[in-house]
Amino acid sequence: MKLENLRIIVDERERKSGIPDLLKSVGLNLEMKTLPIGDYIVAPETVVERKSIRDLLSSVFDGRLFDQCSRLKEHFEFPIVLMEGNVDEIEEITDNPMIFYGALSTVALDFKIPIIPTPSAMHTAKLLVSLCSRTDAIKGPYLKKIKKSTDLEKQQLSSLCSLPGVGEKFAVRMLEKFGTPLKVFTATTNELAKVEGLGDARAKKIKKVLESQSKHLKKSDQKTLHDS
Repeated sequence: MKLENLRIIVDERERKSGIPDLLKSVGLNLEMKTLPIGDYIVAPETVVERKSIRDLLSSVFDGRLFDQCSRLKEHFEFPIVLMEGNVDEIEEITDNPMIFYGALSTVALDFKIPIIPTPSAMHTAKLLVSLCSRTDAIKGPYLKKIKKSTDLEKQQLSSLCSLPGVGEKFAVRMLEKFGTPLKVFTATTNELAKVEGLGDARAKKIKKVLESQSKHLKKSDQKTLHDS
């Protein structure tokens, strides 16, 4: 396959990495855009998030990594996390490499996103060319309209994601069905069970969490009107 027939969409912020220049030098067609998620779109359903070892570690510690993974999964069928650099650096950056490996395990097992290591920008470019040249026919549009969620939307979703068995997918379905988090919290078990894929068992667990009396409740000695 001729490299000049291949196209790849690159996030503007990747310019300084030197990788876009390397891709251009081998004759690839590059489109520079500001991408809402991911760094390189190499096929309609394949997106690559490139992270240096330092980047990856800091995104583990500030909690961004898992948020990015759930967004990558939400919008692309085949997301890939590309880890660039020398893994020995981990020892220099953190005293606790287990946190780093724990996060990588979560990405691989819970998000089911493959992590591909490369030692340098040159090798990253080679990997991107390889990923790009896998498909003979280019099917579908590369760029999707991806809405950046607002802070309010994120707060609404995370308030629902704190419920047992509810990830981002179910949180979105709940909001589509009920409109507001409050309506989700006040819905009956039967109504919750009707959310596509949620089912009775999960609905019951959710209601139990919402309705069980908390041990933190302060016992008041004063009688209320209801008691009299």
